[in-house]
Amino acid sequence: MSAEIVTVPARVHGYPGVAFGGYVAGLLADRADAKTVRVDFRGAVPVDTPVRIAQNPDGGAELTSGSTALALASPRELTLDVPDAPSWAEALAGTEARLQNPDGGFTDCYGCGEGVTPGLGLRIFAGLAPGRDLVTAAWTPDPGLGADGGVLPPEAVWAALDCPGGIAALQLGSAKAGLVTAALTATVLRPVVAGEPHVPYAWVIAESGRKHTVGIALATAEGELCAVAEALWLDPRT
Repeated sequence: MSAEIVTVPARVHGYPGVAFGGYVAGLLADRADAKTVRVDFRGAVPVDTPVRIAQNPDGGAELTSGSTALALASPRELTLDVPDAPSWAEALAGTEARLQNPDGGFTDCYGCGEGVTPGLGLRIFAGLAPGRDLVTAAWTPDPGLGADGGVLPPEAVWAALDCPGGIAALQLGSAKAGLVTAALTATVLRPVVAGEPHVPYAWVIAESGRKHTVGIALATAEGELCAVAEALWLDPRT
């Protein structure tokens, strides 16, 4: 059972000082043996702080800070009814809608911050798709996000599956500002290449009290699925 020490850079955050959930989930998924993984968050992962990731005998992985478990990745099946991907024109309309009516989120969020320098964050601006119960964005990953051959690393791909789900819960559901990702289950189907146009999109599956279950997908501009996910978002406690 191997283990390593990792540090999430300070710029890779959603809420200030808290490591971006999808990025953390991707780090864990990359170290798990299973193709489809569920990552449950048990506490806030700090940025700029060494944490430990260790593989588990069940094929998963766990992230800890000292003796405290902060995130757990477990092998999981994912059955998801994925809507057809929005067209590129619909994705452009979603991005335009988001930029014209920002929802008051953090402009330096690693996933959807408008103020983030290209290549240092994802800059996915998801908004309502015209005539559909989806949020979507037109997204061309910056070359600075790519690894060898321009392929995005798992932590960037999983990160791209995070913010769109929260935005769907806010704009299509009844979620409240300040919601957080409690769990993210995903599988990557094909490489995501920097410099090529992609369409992330998300929809609401179910809601109950503070809980909001959403589906998320990432497709090429031609509609071929690259990754799919289901996320559980929680409203803040009142």
